[in-house]
Amino acid sequence: SDTPRDLPTWKFVDYREMRAELAHIERISRGRVDVDVAGKSNRGRDIFTATVGTGAKVFLVTSEIHGNEKTGTSSLLRILKWLGTSGSPQAKKLRNEITLVAVPKINPDGAELDRRGNDHSWDEVQQKFPQLTGRPPAWNYISGQQQGDDYRQRPGFDLNRDFNADLDYEPKPEDVPGTSADFGWFINPESQTLRDIYKGLSARHGKVDVYVDLHHQGACVREDAQGRLLDVAVDYPPLPDQFFEPGQKYAEWADTYAKDFSKQLAISAFRGMESSGFIPARYPHAPTRDLPGQARCSLAMLGTGTVLFEVRGQTQSMGHHQSERFIAAVTAGLMGMLDDLATGEVETIDPDSFEQLPGTLEDEGARALRALDER
Repeated sequence: SDTPRDLPTWKFVDYREMRAELAHIERISRGRVDVDVAGKSNRGRDIFTATVGTGAKVFLVTSEIHGNEKTGTSSLLRILKWLGTSGSPQAKKLRNEITLVAVPKINPDGAELDRRGNDHSWDEVQQKFPQLTGRPPAWNYISGQQQGDDYRQRPGFDLNRDFNADLDYEPKPEDVPGTSADFGWFINPESQTLRDIYKGLSARHGKVDVYVDLHHQGACVREDAQGRLLDVAVDYPPLPDQFFEPGQKYAEWADTYAKDFSKQLAISAFRGMESSGFIPARYPHAPTRDLPGQARCSLAMLGTGTVLFEVRGQTQSMGHHQSERFIAAVTAGLMGMLDDLATGEVETIDPDSFEQLPGTLEDEGARALRALDER
């Protein structure tokens, strides 16, 4: 059901369990997996990275930028454990070719509250950025009710609107409150942490080749080929082509925008899931959709191939019987991408074939949730 319900979340991996599992994986990997603290959330929780592999190709992946979208976290922990301990030829090749950097909970405050937004008030933002004093809250500030959650006492932000292709950007009063068609501001410590992770990897390795953002969507979404309930939909960055033309808003990134590579990666993820028996699809993406403040859009402008995963259902609507299937589907998609990146197979994929992948058929609840994503 797409109707928000007060469902139990104890079967999902919480913050304490994630910390314990990361420490366990680091220990049994005997140095192959390096767990580090990259930053802190607004409420002081450590934001962890886990790195495995020494390859030249850098693969960055985040989960729970929306705290009620949790299956990606379990998937990342499984992949890290396998890559860190397996002696198989496949694991050895991946470790030699790829540096995988996973951020299993980029929004730990929102994850602990089991809600989309983080835990950060506009008053706190203005204290940290005095130049914003007197400005109305940023447009992605949540202070009412959303998805069945009440933010009135503990407001927060949709973090996946707080990014900017200028990684050195400092908030300017004239840019706030902004709109969904504008860049974000890096006003949240969680988005600042992801920016800093990206900058650090770029400095050490020359570039970040791939960024994957693991999300959830509506609970009743079907693929349009056979009308089956899908498992995961994939997408490349929603940025209109005309805005990269001379004189347009994204013209300065026209030569670096990784649109085709993002499509190739999305197709690779689709094939990885399909070959493992899951039901993937193409996420709805209108040509006019323009969301530069999303992490995947800002980073794609800088030359990183970026892919969105959208698992069917969220904690307010998802039964636990199917969560295991979705975790396995995400794992299959990520493993397909890692394999194709390691072998170079991804570069042989026709990016224009993305539009031929099965699309999605949404019910009213799924359309409402996607509308929330498109704001």
